[in-house]
Amino acid sequence: MDLRAIVAGVSLLLFTCNGTRGEGLSYNFYEASCPHVEDIVRAALRPLFLTDPTTPAALLRLMFHDCQVQGCDASILVDSSEGYASSEMGSVKNFGVRKREIVGILKSMLEAECPQQVSCADILILAAREAVALSGGPKIQVPLGRKDSIVAPSSKIADSLLPPANVGVGDTLQLFAKFGMTIEESVALLGAHTLGVTHCSTVLNRLNEADNGQVKGAISPGFEAFLRLKCPQGSLTSNLSFVLNDITTFAFDNHYYNNAMGGRGVLLVDAEMVMDPRTAPAIQEFAANQDYFFEAFSSAFVKLSRSGVLIGNQGVVRKTCNAIE
Repeated sequence: MDLRAIVAGVSLLLFTCNGTRGEGLSYNFYEASCPHVEDIVRAALRPLFLTDPTTPAALLRLMFHDCQVQGCDASILVDSSEGYASSEMGSVKNFGVRKREIVGILKSMLEAECPQQVSCADILILAAREAVALSGGPKIQVPLGRKDSIVAPSSKIADSLLPPANVGVGDTLQLFAKFGMTIEESVALLGAHTLGVTHCSTVLNRLNEADNGQVKGAISPGFEAFLRLKCPQGSLTSNLSFVLNDITTFAFDNHYYNNAMGGRGVLLVDAEMVMDPRTAPAIQEFAANQDYFFEAFSSAFVKLSRSGVLIGNQGVVRKTCNAIE
């Protein structure tokens, strides 16, 4: 058997055994080895967010996609190479994932301050945490101490583990339950859709289902007309065109839930949650109380960030984030 296949199998086994517990992480992990790590990340990201306000949504999505494939181990940052001809980023479900280079920039800054101390996996989690906080969301305390993977999953593995864009509420709840999340935390994590956009290619799939009488979930006639105007059938630029997830697309707030309740959820899961008796109460609570949403989102974020982590000798601290040496 190929050595990489053996290592991949061991890594995935560790992910299964560690589950969502994330033992070995701590809130003061870098207190001695790199005490200013969080300040450095925050100071570096602030001007980047001001220059390009789409960056927070990109970094948050980058973390979500990394943690759902083999755990939070920075494997999504590894480029295709001779050894990894089809890396995780080759997955069709990673279409639109951006800003991986920012983690590399942060890594270079931290290497200058604390050589070979801070993992790319921890940097990615901190970057996503700051994406939320600097967009007006909660300031989440996250435990650190993750190591980087020594193998990059293939695009086929990523294809099998990442949910499709048209995933429904039932499959979403099952997915998040694997990370130890309650239904309330699952609904809160979906609130990350308050940042960013949805590509027209995804919207068109939903509109096609509506035309065939297959669509589920609440969608207002006015919003459906708006989506058809923004994403016309037969568009040659559906992978480039997009619609805003909500009107405050650069602010982390609870407007996403008000949108969903008004029949203006862009994704299928956004619309289905309003009508599902398991999720509707949480939608209503979060729409009415932003602080309550922030509290539940923080809990869900930490649970996701601890999933399948590598600690100690299970992983390494890479010198560069985009290559396994």
